[in-house]
Amino acid sequence: MTVRSSTGRRVWVDTALAVVLLLVVWEVAARLLTSAFVLAAPSEIAVALVTQAGLLWRALLVTGQAALAGFVIGNLAAIALAALAVLLPATERVVTAVALVVFCLPLVATGPVLRVILGPGDGPQVVLAALAVYYTTMIPLLVGLRAAPATWFDLVRSYGRGAGAALVHVRARASLPYLIAGLQIAAPAAFLGAMVGEFTGAQSGLGVLTIRASRDLDIQLTWALATVATVVSVVAYVVIGAIGRRFVSERPPLILAPVRPRLPRRERVRSAAITTIAFLVVIVALWWGGIAVTGISPFFARTPVDVIRIFAGVDDGGEVRGILLAALGETALLAIAGYLAGLAVGAIGAIALTLAPRAATVSMPIAIALRAVPIVTTAPLVILLLGRGPVGAISLVALMVFFPTLIACLEGLRQAPGQALDVLRSYGAPARVQLVRVRIPAMLPAFFAAARMSVPAAVLAVTVVEWLAIGTGVGAAMALAASQSGYDLLAVAVVAVTALSALGYALVGVVESRVLRVYAPEQQA
Repeated sequence: MTVRSSTGRRVWVDTALAVVLLLVVWEVAARLLTSAFVLAAPSEIAVALVTQAGLLWRALLVTGQAALAGFVIGNLAAIALAALAVLLPATERVVTAVALVVFCLPLVATGPVLRVILGPGDGPQVVLAALAVYYTTMIPLLVGLRAAPATWFDLVRSYGRGAGAALVHVRARASLPYLIAGLQIAAPAAFLGAMVGEFTGAQSGLGVLTIRASRDLDIQLTWALATVATVVSVVAYVVIGAIGRRFVSERPPLILAPVRPRLPRRERVRSAAITTIAFLVVIVALWWGGIAVTGISPFFARTPVDVIRIFAGVDDGGEVRGILLAALGETALLAIAGYLAGLAVGAIGAIALTLAPRAATVSMPIAIALRAVPIVTTAPLVILLLGRGPVGAISLVALMVFFPTLIACLEGLRQAPGQALDVLRSYGAPARVQLVRVRIPAMLPAFFAAARMSVPAAVLAVTVVEWLAIGTGVGAAMALAASQSGYDLLAVAVVAVTALSALGYALVGVVESRVLRVYAPEQQA
């Protein structure tokens, strides 16, 4: 008890010293950058929080309600889709592909469309918050639903029970750590999604105040809003983690599963063809059905046939296609570089925090803040420090990718089987050896889940950065097209961005399949 109390006090002292040092550096940096109008000092933020407390509180209630509704709806959808994919394995590829496409729809394009369809209320904020979370919860959850020893499923079958019983009694229990990690990733994403929804023309909320403060160069209020968003996200992250620890107290099991033989080439080609056809049928039905149900004017909406005609250059001789392809190359390079950087920083950060857990008390709030602060606030600061060129854009994309990677990899490292670690410890193996032999292999399913869900996140992030900060690429082209009623370019840009995300997702899936076939065969669908 005494040792534990002493360790706890040291952690609190280290945390307090680190926070004080951070605030001092922040205060000095803000004073030096006063003329740049991008960074407010902590003392100025505190004054803004006190003097405008009533305004901030009212805006927080509006945004918080929309974020909470989107968080609940999006995560319930994620759980339902993951359960469907497990109960009916033949549907998994179609379900994940359709979910990927919906998640890939750029906010630059979907925000104004939702505002037109749903009107001036909270509808767009709730939908965007739900869209921001369902995919990042579904992918880790699918990994968790398979993270159980084969003997557990054998026991269920020995009692004559089927897939439903295995889902309730085995898979649901095994997936809890991954579900908790997904919900922790989703919490700041839901809040950010609701704020982005308010950018599209809402009447009130933190997003509306952020736009007004940025337009008026009110840096103190801008950073006060970012502080409120960060505090809410940190509280949600901590509360979800605390609840999760009450339900997940067992040591991770040692997962032994047989390696499944690969299907013959002919069967694989047949399966891929059926999946592709089913996917196209569902997407086209949703696309055309959505236009018919919502009654969007043909002035705004483009059908699949319209998009094919635009790509073929039937009506304009290929002018729109030329503009899109020129912008798409630049966007792809920035997205790939930012994606790889964010993925590497997130995975390495998780490993470093596992080796030095005391550092987590200081670094995790900073990591959550970097994810929770609206990009409209961080983009000017990053651009000022790193320039309006590729380095600044890549850094902003990496910021959006690294947090889900960090959280997923931390959870994956915690899933290292205790029995295997006990064997190494009994031989006096150092922490480095335990990391390489047990923890990193256990982390691989979570790492690849993060790599898959980060592909669309990187593409979406780069389009937002191009829109808000650097003024080039597909993101800027879509914003310009939306402002000039260029709906032909907007429609083909949405399709191209979605195709780019799907291509990246498929490439990650190929690498994942080869690696997990060796290190985690239970994850093979």
